[in-house]
Amino acid sequence: MNTAVDHGTNQDASPSTDYCRYCFQNGAFTRETGMEGMIEHCLKFLDEYNRNAQTPLSRDDAAAQMRQVFPQLKRWSGQ
Repeated sequence: MNTAVDHGTNQDASPSTDYCRYCFQNGAFTRETGMEGMIEHCLKFLDEYNRNAQTPLSRDDAAAQMRQVFPQLKRWSGQ
């Protein structure tokens, strides 16, 4: 998360240090899903990502990157 606006919010409206604004708002996850479900959800935004990327990703490459990174995130580290 690069800026304060990127952070999600805890129940008391303070910024979350663990989760982004897309995943966590008002102290709850915005989407109750497993890791694979979240990857599929994120892939819906791949075209938008690629418009601003120096190196566009294929769907398979983007999914592979998420499968490497997501297990390291607090939400998925126990799965």
